[in-house]
Amino acid sequence: MATSESSAELLRAQTHIWNQTFNFKNSASLKCAIQLGIPDVIQKYGKPITLCDLTSALPINPFKAPYIKRLMQILTNAGVFAQEKGGYYTLTSAGRLLVENEPMNARGFVLMNLDPAMMKPWNVLSEWFQNDDLAPFDTAHGRNFWDYNADEPKLGKLFKEVMASDSQLITMVLTKECGYVFEGLTSLVDVGGGTGTVARSIAETFPNLKCTVFDLPHVVANQEETQNLDFVAGDMFEKVPPANAILLKWILHDWSDEDCLKILKNCKKAIPRKDEGGKLIVIDMVMESQIEDEESVEAQICSDMQMLVLFRAKERTEKEWTTLFRNAGFSNCKVFPVLGARSLIEVYP
Repeated sequence: MATSESSAELLRAQTHIWNQTFNFKNSASLKCAIQLGIPDVIQKYGKPITLCDLTSALPINPFKAPYIKRLMQILTNAGVFAQEKGGYYTLTSAGRLLVENEPMNARGFVLMNLDPAMMKPWNVLSEWFQNDDLAPFDTAHGRNFWDYNADEPKLGKLFKEVMASDSQLITMVLTKECGYVFEGLTSLVDVGGGTGTVARSIAETFPNLKCTVFDLPHVVANQEETQNLDFVAGDMFEKVPPANAILLKWILHDWSDEDCLKILKNCKKAIPRKDEGGKLIVIDMVMESQIEDEESVEAQICSDMQMLVLFRAKERTEKEWTTLFRNAGFSNCKVFPVLGARSLIEVYP
């Protein structure tokens, strides 16, 4: 190797390996900044803040104050914070998504994915490749993600927070930019809709559209209904309530092709024919799609590995989606890459 590659190439290769190995340090630093409340302090200050004013406002041991500069340096380099002339710090767009009172914040996403329980499966990935367990999460914890999530209040709370904040962001884009999806519909069932964040916003935006949230009994119990929003308990693997359209948001990537077929076939039974306005609305990632920016592609690839580690599931390419829909009895679909790393997919019976 040394004879075929120059010293410069070897040093670049070494630096590349270093950076790949060190990537987790960005994540750990991000988690630390959230826990210390750094984004909140900067936001509350109302203008660019000096390092001195920032550290004095943080709940830290005064002896550790000089080290905050190092934390800010790595996160400024990562694009979470920005530093202006004179050393003043501000929030970037990414940093603003870490402020606690931001309704669409990503704090829960960071804290959940970096929770020790979620990190542990990555440390047994090689062991999982050699055993018979369903997913690395099962190897790490002796049970699947859903059972663990139901029994651990801390992780369960974070999971609900992630789903709620993400739903607010997606709903804002859907209702503002993609209203055409709901035109002509009189009824919509949000399968796996949780506490109804998405359906509630859709119902408010389209008052003539009857929205139903369909989820497990303990999820929909005691939820507040409105004139055009109700909650129905059930199991998507057994039956889905009838409607003009079915919404599957961020659901199918959690499941194998076999399980997805069960869900999709139940959805097809619940909607009318295409000429009667029936359709399925899927919000999920489409790998190798028209998305070209590096950030979104990296997010898709990392999410695909996350699905493997948690569920032995996957993100799918357009060809894989098309095959899945066809096998479930649908005729065709259209992909709209309008949701960042995710896409809006209209599927027709």
